[in-house]
Amino acid sequence: MKTTFALIGTGIVGERIINQILAHPNCEIISIFDENKLRLKEISTKYQLPMAESLNELLQTKPNWVYIGTPPVSHAPLAELIAEHGLNILSEKPLAHDTDDGCRMVKASEEANIKTAMHFPLMYSPAIQSLKKEITSASLGDIVKIELHTYFPHWPRKWQQNPWIASREQGGFIREIFPHYLQLMYHLFGNFTISSHYTTYPENEDLCETGVSAIAKTESGIPIVLNSLSGIGQEELLEFKVMGTKKVMTIRNWSELWVSEKDQEAVQVVPDNQPQSLLDACHGLLNGRESLVVSFEEGLKVQRWIDELLT
Repeated sequence: MKTTFALIGTGIVGERIINQILAHPNCEIISIFDENKLRLKEISTKYQLPMAESLNELLQTKPNWVYIGTPPVSHAPLAELIAEHGLNILSEKPLAHDTDDGCRMVKASEEANIKTAMHFPLMYSPAIQSLKKEITSASLGDIVKIELHTYFPHWPRKWQQNPWIASREQGGFIREIFPHYLQLMYHLFGNFTISSHYTTYPENEDLCETGVSAIAKTESGIPIVLNSLSGIGQEELLEFKVMGTKKVMTIRNWSELWVSEKDQEAVQVVPDNQPQSLLDACHGLLNGRESLVVSFEEGLKVQRWIDELLT
C-alpha cells in the first residue's frame, strides 16, 4: 500500500518535494493547499494534483503524512492543527519561528502520539553517508576541528525571492542554511555548546543578518568554528569541513565530497553508495521498519542553536 501525502505550501521547495513524491514508487499525493491561489492552481494543473480549497478540506483527506512547506512563523499553529486530527507531520526546517514555537510543536505531537519528521536532505546524501562511514571507521585519525563556512554574494539568493526570506522576523541564512549543518554536526558528533558568537545586522531593522562568526565545542572536546557572510565579492560557497590528523574531508556546496591527506591536494571523491531517501524513511516508518528520520525533538535542539546565534 502506498504512503499518502498532503502538502501545505507549494513554493520552490514544496515543488521539489512534489517531484520527489511523484517519482517514488511507494508514495503518492492526495491533496495540496496553498494560500496563494494562483500558485496553487498553477501547481495543481502542472502536475495534475487534487487541490483543497481550505486547510480543513486537505486534512479531511486523512493522508499518512501532512507536509508543512510554509514560512517558519506558521509552523507551530499548523502543526497543532494537524496533530489535533491525529495525522503524522513532515515539516520543513527550521522547525519553527523560535524555540517557544518549537516547544509547542513537540508538545502537540507528543500529546497526539503522532510520528514526526523533518526535511533535512543532507541526511540522505551519498556524500554525507560516506563522510559518516569514514568518521566511524576512524580513517581520518583524531578529529581536531569542525568548520562551517558559508558565503553568499546575494541574500536572498537570486532564485529564492519571496516576501519573507530576507526579513529579520523569519528569514536569513542562519534560519535557512545553518539548520542543515547544525543538525549534521549533532548527527555526527552529538551535542555541542556555543561559547561565543558575533552576529551582524544592517541598519534597516526589517532586514536579516549579514554575517555571523561563532566558536563552539562538542561534549567530547572537539572545537567548532562557524563563519558566514552575505553581500560579498565572490561566488556562493558552502563548505563543511571535518579535520583529522590523517585526513580532512569537506562537503562543498551541499553534495561534493573532497578528501585531502598530508602534503597532498584535495581530490573530489564520487560516493558509490545509494542511501535511503527521506520518502523511503517516511514509508518505512509507517511499515514498522527502522528508518532514519529527524524528529521534532531533534529539530528543537537545532532551533535552540539557531535562536542563540540570532541574538
